[in-house]
Amino acid sequence: MCEKGGETIIKTFKIKGRFRCGKYEQNFTKELRGLSEKHVIERLYSEIGSKHRVKRGLIHISEISEIKPESESRPKGQNSG
Repeated sequence: MCEKGGETIIKTFKIKGRFRCGKYEQNFTKELRGLSEKHVIERLYSEIGSKHRVKRGLIHISEISEIKPESESRPKGQNSG
């Protein structure tokens, strides 16, 4: 866990990749918030798998980067999923 002065720091990550949907490839870019890169990757697999009925092996992540809070596409108060 990332802690600073006793409080947990939640980071925002931008994830780019693609997944197979039938016989087509679907590209995606998603911003997710979590404690670590590992947590947001797990959440991405869970969300795409449940929404699109895609197995984890068919989801390919090409890029993941931490982004600064001021460059997020949505304000902090909104759901980031």
